[in-house]
Amino acid sequence: MVNCNCGCVVSVTVMLSWQWPWLLIVLPLPWLLRRWIPARQKSLTVLRVPFYHQLHQAAAAQSSAAPAKFTALAALLCWCCLVLAALRPVWFGEPVSVVNSGRDLLLAVDISDSMRIDDMPSQDAFITRMAAIKQVASEFIEQRRGDRMGLILFGQRAYLQTPLTFDRRAVTVQLMEALPGFAGSSTAIGDAIGKAISVLRSRPGQSRVLVLLTDGANTSGSDPRQALDIAREAKIKIHTIGVGADSLSVTDNTGATRRINPSKDLDEATLQIVAGQTGGRYFRARDPADLAAIYAVIDELEPMPEPQTVRPRKNLYHWPLTIALLLFVVILWRTRGTLL
Repeated sequence: MVNCNCGCVVSVTVMLSWQWPWLLIVLPLPWLLRRWIPARQKSLTVLRVPFYHQLHQAAAAQSSAAPAKFTALAALLCWCCLVLAALRPVWFGEPVSVVNSGRDLLLAVDISDSMRIDDMPSQDAFITRMAAIKQVASEFIEQRRGDRMGLILFGQRAYLQTPLTFDRRAVTVQLMEALPGFAGSSTAIGDAIGKAISVLRSRPGQSRVLVLLTDGANTSGSDPRQALDIAREAKIKIHTIGVGADSLSVTDNTGATRRINPSKDLDEATLQIVAGQTGGRYFRARDPADLAAIYAVIDELEPMPEPQTVRPRKNLYHWPLTIALLLFVVILWRTRGTLL
């Protein structure tokens, strides 16, 4: 059962449908024509020949009723196939749910050297910031059905790693293959925002969203605040996420243990300005649980539309039409001597 746009429920158990079934009324047309229209009688000229019986026997030997029956049967099948093609048969597949939000969503992930810091508690151990992002972001990507998604990786420079696509699997694979330090040791937040603007501003999407994750401050490239006017003009919403723990116990060379702030370089003020002036929100992720909660909030801020149930359809009229054409060619070949 499938809900129509008008709210009614339509049964979808029938897989084969005929678009113009009323054309079946023409199926007996050849039989009616043969019955109602009298056969045309040809005038014959009588010629007496002394060897008539020999000619009759030779003609009977060369002719047979079988070819005539074959031609009549082929013509009948040809007509039936033409009628079937005219009925427009359509095969409907199983109902599938389709979600298309019309949203363009880019993930900009910091892969500078500082993303190697293992200050993200996970169960009984600490994992690196990059590992925590991969762990949680992959689940977020998988849930964004209907969005065109892309991936930007940035360090000293920003690179469009995955163009906007509906293939969430491709985005996930590219994110999982990213390694800290591949784009340099510094952090170009402004360049990442600029790269996202260049990708999103020309898109005809209904909503353009950038989710930027970083653990530091802008130490390379352009100032992030310089691109805010362009982002607002292009109606690009930017959500920013600051990644990193606030406190971490370390042991120095003397064996003494002390606590440090591994996120002292995080420029929260700039990230808050970028998010606030573009209609987005700033989030703070101190562990994978925080990241998961942040992505849940983003899911609420950028909700997915209700899925629509559709049925794939495939026209089949070309099959009986092709058979009819082949039969017609056979009829022409069998009757090539009698049509002249």
